[in-house]
Amino acid sequence: MADQQPNGGGNGADDNGQPQVSIFAQYVKDLSVENPSAPEVYSWQVQPNLDVQFNLNVQGAGEGVHEVTLKFDISARSDNGVHFVVDLSYAGLFGIRNVPEEALPPFLLIEAPRLLFPFARQVISDAIANAGFPPLMLDPIDFAAAYMAQVEAAQQQQPALDEVTGEDAGDA
Repeated sequence: MADQQPNGGGNGADDNGQPQVSIFAQYVKDLSVENPSAPEVYSWQVQPNLDVQFNLNVQGAGEGVHEVTLKFDISARSDNGVHFVVDLSYAGLFGIRNVPEEALPPFLLIEAPRLLFPFARQVISDAIANAGFPPLMLDPIDFAAAYMAQVEAAQQQQPALDEVTGEDAGDA
């Protein structure tokens, strides 16, 4: 990994303070595939209801390194029973230098998951196909819209918190 230094610099002296982002690794952190109704499920002539849930987790993994994890919980069920259940945690390690603090959340919660998603989608598709079902190609996720919804929800909660604590933004 030491060979991945931009501009040939190993000590950061040659980066001229320019923002730099590197993907050090991406990996399956956890994968579970269940096919609890086999072999009967293969004779069922019903279309299952598909439930896809996802979550995003970001945590520090060292100085200037962040782990971004996409967590998917997918199940297919019908009146006959459970067709399959897939749980996947797919992560990436991102090295970030010279990026302003206010730019970190948008990168880590929008761009990093956008880079990881196609690979996680392929792992899910392969896992379901290997369980004996038609492959599932998840629709792309709008991580920007999810991030903006989270920011708006946090902004709406702040006035309520200020009322409870008796704080007023104009008192500063």
